[in-house]
Amino acid sequence: MKNTLPILCVMLLVLPVVSVNAMGTRSIGQEALLPPAFSWRNINGTDFTTPVKDQSPAPTCEAFGLVAALETKMQYQLGELYNPDLSENHLYFYAGGSIEEGWVNIVDAANYLIEHGVPDEGCYPDPHRPFDYPFESLRGWENRTVKITNWSWVDHDVTTMKQALIDHGPLIICIHFWQDFFYYFGGVYKNHAGDYAGGHVVTIVGYDDSKSCWIVKNSWGTKWGEKGYFRMAYDADMLATWYGPGTGVMYLDGVYGNLKPDAPKVYIEKPDYSHSYFFGIGLPILIKNVSIQKAAARIFGPLTVRVTTQDTTSVEFFIDDMSQYVDTEAPFSWKLDTTRGLHTLMVEATNDQNVSSLDIQDIYVIF
Repeated sequence: MKNTLPILCVMLLVLPVVSVNAMGTRSIGQEALLPPAFSWRNINGTDFTTPVKDQSPAPTCEAFGLVAALETKMQYQLGELYNPDLSENHLYFYAGGSIEEGWVNIVDAANYLIEHGVPDEGCYPDPHRPFDYPFESLRGWENRTVKITNWSWVDHDVTTMKQALIDHGPLIICIHFWQDFFYYFGGVYKNHAGDYAGGHVVTIVGYDDSKSCWIVKNSWGTKWGEKGYFRMAYDADMLATWYGPGTGVMYLDGVYGNLKPDAPKVYIEKPDYSHSYFFGIGLPILIKNVSIQKAAARIFGPLTVRVTTQDTTSVEFFIDDMSQYVDTEAPFSWKLDTTRGLHTLMVEATNDQNVSSLDIQDIYVIF
């Protein structure tokens, strides 16, 4: 990974003690003075992070934390903002994760990135299911992967973490959190209120000495926190060590592979997960009905399925793996036609090279 932009930001404030380590990463000597603020959301005016995602209702945070760091490094390495979208579900399940057991070992997931890599979202889309299920990535996913050459732990030291953040990119961190964290809306988070809630994995993208805090990307959607982000005090006492000798603070290095696969992108825009639709009008689900699968869209009355696409020539619509309709003209859509009850809606986009990508959404048709 090249480090030209952030190193330029740092070198303005350092003594000229610069070296190159065995991995080819430029590092600043111990006499360096770090800048008072740094963020991968603002490298000389450029935001190299990708949009905040939502892991709900599955406990797949380890994969989201790793992918958030990897996607940022991909854009920075290419010097291009193209919003790469990698498959967290592929990384989570193929590295041995289980929703029912509640986690994947982050070390196994990081090692999987070295050995196999992770393909784009179109190879294994997230259906937002709260349970384990059989699914395989799209055939040919091995040709659409991004890999790393190395990863390492970082000591629980503010200065060391800052330097690693600048040298290597966003840091993946394991944290403890309490009930009040669910209700964070802004500011620098430090106090722990309510019962202990458990562990979580998130991604540090920056820091700000004026507020004595880290800038952290979460995976709970943009409606949580500061549009999906939060600021964590340096002394918040949240960093965790779950993985044996590991510190719980990790960086990734040596990004390579198919960073921009020549494949279409497709996302089901309507219906959206965790929404109810009344004759085509969508509202967030407010009343949780335990008899209906969590996060499955509720459909009341007629609805036209709509998708957003990129580099796509046709979209095929499926219900429960059975083809229903093929649309060859954008904007691609289909008037939903199926029976009452729980179904799986899937769309497959294809481009001129006959390369395809998928998206999946569970729906519950009321009438």
